[in-house]
Amino acid sequence: MNLHRFLDLIHEFRAEAQLVIVSHQKRTMEAADCLYGVTMQPGASSKVISERVRAGA
Repeated sequence: MNLHRFLDLIHEFRAEAQLVIVSHQKRTMEAADCLYGVTMQPGASSKVISERVRAGA
């Protein structure tokens, strides 16, 4: 139930604000326009990965 309320708030603020949300929750990530991740191979530097998930966002 809390997730539904949270997702409703995201949709409500979407037109007026940019939100940065840290989550591993699949449903929360599905509400995003763009996803960013950080990965690191053993013994290597970290690498930022981004993916736009909605056209025109």
